[in-house]
Amino acid sequence: MGENRTELSQLGEFGLIDRINSKFQSKNASTLKGIGDDAAMIDAGDNTLLVSTDILLEGVHFDLAYMPLQHLGYKAVAVNVSDIAAMNGIAEQIVLGLAISNRFSLEAVDAFFEGVQAACKNYNVDLVGGDTASSAAGLVISITVLGRADKKRVVQRSGAHVNDIICVTGDLGAAYLGLQVLAREKQVFLSNPDMQPDLEKYEYLVGRQLKPEARMDIIHELRDKNCLPTSMIDISDGLASELFHLGKILTSGLKFLKIKYQSTTIRLKQLLNLS
Repeated sequence: MGENRTELSQLGEFGLIDRINSKFQSKNASTLKGIGDDAAMIDAGDNTLLVSTDILLEGVHFDLAYMPLQHLGYKAVAVNVSDIAAMNGIAEQIVLGLAISNRFSLEAVDAFFEGVQAACKNYNVDLVGGDTASSAAGLVISITVLGRADKKRVVQRSGAHVNDIICVTGDLGAAYLGLQVLAREKQVFLSNPDMQPDLEKYEYLVGRQLKPEARMDIIHELRDKNCLPTSMIDISDGLASELFHLGKILTSGLKFLKIKYQSTTIRLKQLLNLS
C-alpha cells in the first residue's frame, strides 16, 4: 500500500506556514519573534532588528508581457519595505537573490536593477549583497530586507484588542483592477497584435499595480504625532486575508463601517460587475 499523500491545496498557504512554524522553537534569547508577523524581530540592544523575505516568481506573481523590468525591480523592493513599515520600523538594507535564464539580455538585467536602484534611493535603503544563479526558464527574485525600530515602538499584529478601531491607509481595490485591465489588454493584443493598448483612462489603476508604494509616509506621520498603534499589518496580499489573521488574534468578529475606494476604481468595478 502506498504512502498517504496530502495535497498542499488542502492546507493552503497559511496552513502550510502554521505547520512549518509548529516544528520549530526559538533557541536563542535574541530571537524575540519568529514566524507569525510581517517581519521577524531580533534583539539589538535599544533597537529591534526587523527581517523579512519575499519571493517573486515569473508567471505567478508577475507577467513580463505587461510588467516593465524597471517597474518590477522597484516593486520587488517596495513590497519588502512595506513589511518593515507594518512593524512600525524603518528599512535600511536589502540583499537580493536573482535567478535568470539566458533569454534575458544584459540590457534587460540593467533595466531591472534601474528599478531596484530607484526604490533604494526613494526609501533610503542600501543593497548590501545577494546571489545570482541561472534559471531553466522564468525569472525568480528573492529579497530579504533588514530594518530597525525603537524597542519601545515596535508594533506587532498580536497587539490588537477588542474594541480597537481598524483603519486602512489609502484606498483599496485599485491594484487588483489595474491587473484586470492589463490582463484584458494582453488578450486583446494577442488576438490582434496591431491593436494598441488603451490605458490612459486607467492610469491610476495600472500605476497602483505596476508601481506600488510602501506607506513610509504613514510611519513618519505617526511618529511626528507621537501616535503608537496597538497593531499593524501589511495588506499587500489583500484585505480579507489580513483580517483573517487579526480575527485569529482577537477571537472575535470584525466590523467595517466604511471602505474607501478611489472614483476610478468604483467606475471600473461597476463596469466589470464586481462585488
